[in-house]
Amino acid sequence: MTGYLGVVVFLGFILAFAIGSLLAAKVLSPRRPTAAKLESYECGAQPFGEAWVQFPVGFYLVALVFIVFDALAVFLFPWVLALRTLGVAGIVTMAIFLAIISLGWLYAYRERILEWQ
Repeated sequence: MTGYLGVVVFLGFILAFAIGSLLAAKVLSPRRPTAAKLESYECGAQPFGEAWVQFPVGFYLVALVFIVFDALAVFLFPWVLALRTLGVAGIVTMAIFLAIISLGWLYAYRERILEWQ
């Protein structure tokens, strides 16, 4: 448990800062509701039509593909920094990871997710 003491203390500081910031914002923020502040704001233009609009599924599919490649970036950069210490096992592991990510890209390509109609 002593090896995790720093992590627990750091987590405590993070939680204390988050809760303290939210409480300070709640206590110190001015509350002056006016008619203009209660309206919905859209770049200065008056809103028209329904607020609930169904987006094409292509937006969500592109977002999922983005998350796949975002995961690639999250794991690829630390791997590059630790490459000398990992050796051949690290290279093989990353090759397997890149193969899995490539399967995701191949699926997106075959299903034409990245093409706009």
